[in-house]
Amino acid sequence: MLTETSSAFVFRPLAVNCGELLVAVRRTADDQTITLKMKVIQHTPETLHTALVSNSGDLVKKYKKYTKGERRLLEEAFKPGQPDSLFQPITVHSDSDWIPAHPENPQDFESFYRDPYRKTPNENRNTIYIQTIGSFGEGGPQTDQYVEWLKDYSQAFFYGLSVKLLPSVTVSETGCSFRVNSNSHNLQILTGDLLRFLEKRKPKDAFCIVGITMIDLYPRESWNFVFGQASLSMGMGVFSFARYDDNFYSRSYAGRLKKGLKPRRGDYSVFEGYYTPPISSTLLLRSCKTMTHEIGHMFGIRHCQWLNCVMQGSNHLEESDRRPLDFCPICLRKLHTSIGFKIAERYKALLRWMEEDQSQTSGAESASASHTAPCFPKPTEAFHPSTQWLRRCLGILEEDQL
Repeated sequence: MLTETSSAFVFRPLAVNCGELLVAVRRTADDQTITLKMKVIQHTPETLHTALVSNSGDLVKKYKKYTKGERRLLEEAFKPGQPDSLFQPITVHSDSDWIPAHPENPQDFESFYRDPYRKTPNENRNTIYIQTIGSFGEGGPQTDQYVEWLKDYSQAFFYGLSVKLLPSVTVSETGCSFRVNSNSHNLQILTGDLLRFLEKRKPKDAFCIVGITMIDLYPRESWNFVFGQASLSMGMGVFSFARYDDNFYSRSYAGRLKKGLKPRRGDYSVFEGYYTPPISSTLLLRSCKTMTHEIGHMFGIRHCQWLNCVMQGSNHLEESDRRPLDFCPICLRKLHTSIGFKIAERYKALLRWMEEDQSQTSGAESASASHTAPCFPKPTEAFHPSTQWLRRCLGILEEDQL
C-alpha cells in the first residue's frame, strides 16, 4: 500500500493499447527507488460514447438536447490519454487500489438512468443537510468558517439544490458506542449508532443527510476502521476526515492515546479537548472531495471505472489524492439528469468558491457580521490545478459566444 502522498513518480509507457502498462519509479525519503508496474484502463472512444450517450433511442434524443458547447465538453471524454485532454484514463498503481481490490460492474449512463432504486430530488425533498459531530479544529471562528466552506462548496457542486447545516452536536449527544483502536491507539466512534442518530435528525424536506466528523470511525468490532458508511436507500451517510491528517499514520500523531487506556462505557469526557487536525488547504481539499463523492452516491451514482473522476473508489489516502475534484462527463451527465442545472453555471459557481476572497465580505455581510469576529482567508492553494481546469472547461462551453 502506498501512503506517501509526497512521493514523486516518473512514468514511462511500455505499450499503447487497452490496459497499457506503465513503469513508475518512486523515490523514497532516503533516496531509494522502487519500480512499480501500473495499468492504464484505456477504453475505446466507441465504448466511452456508448457509456455517455447510450445506444437507446430515447436517451440519444435526450442527449441531443444539450447545447453545442455542452456536447463539445462532454465529448472530451472520447479522447482520453491525449496530452491536452480534459479527462484522462484511470491509472491503477497497485493491487491495493480500489478497482483490483473491489471488482464491480461499471455503471454507464443508461444503467444509471434505468435503475429503479436511484433517488432523485423533488420539490418536497430538495435539501442536502450536513450534520457535524464532535469538535472540528480548536473551535472558534476559523472552525465555524471551515464548516461553512464545506457547505458552500457542496452548494456549488450540487448546483440547484439547497445545502444547509444542522446545529453541531457533541459525541455524547449521539449516544454512540466508542472505543480505542488497539493498533493506532486513537479514539473511534461506531458508524451504525451514528446512522441511527441521523435517521432521527433527518428533516422532512431532506434529499439526504450526511454526518461529518474529525473522529475516526469503525463499523464493527472486527474491523480496524472505515472512512465512512452510508444507507443509500435511507439517504444517510456518515464520514470521517480524521485520516486526512498528514501525520495520522506516524507515531507522533497527536491523537494517539496512552497504551492501555480503556475509557469506561458511556464516559464521553474522553472526547473533551480530543485532538483534531489543524485546518489546512490540503485538509479542505480532501474534505470537499470526500463529501461530494459520498453525497454523489446518494443520487445512485456508483464508483466510476471510465475515466479519472471524483467518483472513483479509493482504498487509501494516496489513491484518494490521485482522484480529480470533479466528475468525468459520464458521471456529470448522471448528476445533471438528477438536478437539471446548466453546466456552465455550475462550473462558474465552483470557480467563484475557489477564487473568492474570504478575508473580505460584501457590504450586506459586513453589516450583519460581528465586529469582533475575525474573518480568515479561505486556504485554496491546493485547489489551484482545479481552478485552471474549470477555466478550460468554461472556455470550451463558451467557445461559440466569443
